[in-house]
Amino acid sequence: MPRMLDVSDDVRAEIGDEEADRLLAGESAPGSYDCTSCRTPGDCEQERTSTVLFIGDETAVLAFAHAGCLPSQVVKVTEEQLQGAVRSISADQARSAPAPATPEQAAPEQAVLGVTSGLILIAGELHPALVVEPTAPIARPGTTGAGDDFLPLLIEQGFMPVTELASTPAVLHGWSVLLAMGQLHAVLQPGTNGGRPVAWWQAHQPLQVTEGWRTAANKHQQVLMFAAPVGSIGRQPREDLLRDALDKAAANGQLVAAALPLAGT
Repeated sequence: MPRMLDVSDDVRAEIGDEEADRLLAGESAPGSYDCTSCRTPGDCEQERTSTVLFIGDETAVLAFAHAGCLPSQVVKVTEEQLQGAVRSISADQARSAPAPATPEQAAPEQAVLGVTSGLILIAGELHPALVVEPTAPIARPGTTGAGDDFLPLLIEQGFMPVTELASTPAVLHGWSVLLAMGQLHAVLQPGTNGGRPVAWWQAHQPLQVTEGWRTAANKHQQVLMFAAPVGSIGRQPREDLLRDALDKAAANGQLVAAALPLAGT
């Protein structure tokens, strides 16, 4: 039976026609694999499978994913991220919930942001969520002073104010969440002039998310992102406390949100 393998043009360009043809012929692709996104088993001979090439500064790793989880693509990451992902593949590490709020330095010219992952119950259904809170007020680029323009800047990008968590926010097209190798890598925003998406926030090291969070993300094919000004949410050790903090921020007019599709680059 022919292998149901997809090798995108970008991946083929990186690995070469000879290796791509060997993959498609079944000479170098494994029959079974652990999906690089949802970390559950897959089989190249039984279900559509994507080739995903992770490229670091000095190393490249070819991984496989269910076609329904990720399309075939090239994902550029730092060498540190790639080595960490390789270690996560080779070791069956336990994952605990919820992931703690972890301050990470975002892309250049971005502020230091705290990012927490958790499952949020809305209208009787669990949704994967990211809660973003800066560690200090965010000033509008080119301005000085002690003002906080974090929420206005996001609203200008298409995020919507939330007064209560009664329904899921609208999808914000052009933005996306990169979940690869079972870990959270980045929040991407549209590139300039229609170019490739760029990192709005990128983890120094890929962040662990729980199996339940990954399952919900793959089910919905999107992640809800909530953002609040510094001091609104805080570091919450449990998902119920995180939800309480979100409800309070929404009631105080200090919360914006959007649904971001799952995507690669």
